Amino acid sequence: MIEGRRHEIVEILLRVGVAIAFVYPAVEASFYPQAWIGFFPLWMRDLPLDDQLMLHLFGASEIIIALWILIGKKIFIPSVLASGYLFSIIVLNWKFMDLLFRDIAIFAIPFALAVMSYPWGKKEAVQIPVISQQN
Repeated sequence: MIEGRRHEIVEILLRVGVAIAFVYPAVEASFYPQAWIGFFPLWMRDLPLDDQLMLHLFGASEIIIALWILIGKKIFIPSVLASGYLFSIIVLNWKFMDLLFRDIAIFAIPFALAVMSYPWGKKEAVQIPVISQQN
């Protein structure tokens, strides 16, 4: 019986894992904002937005993505968003790689969920035009 549900169990484990990785920093930044604001690039901190507000907005978006992934409806969209967030965090904070190296592994989780949930070959899939070469 469990053999037939293996794919479902793996997907749930991946969804819970990435949700935890998104909820924790959002909650932690509420309690210790000075420990987290430094991960925003300077060009973002120079925006006419209060650091606390920026942290809370970012944290709220992380919680929304985490909940959406946990709910599991149209999971392709939040998985792509989560992948984008993590990719951006890694690229924009490369100088902190000694702290962020685990984020590369965490990035693989929503990316895998996006690949698993992409409607390959279905009508709702994004159609990429193919240019044929005619002689």
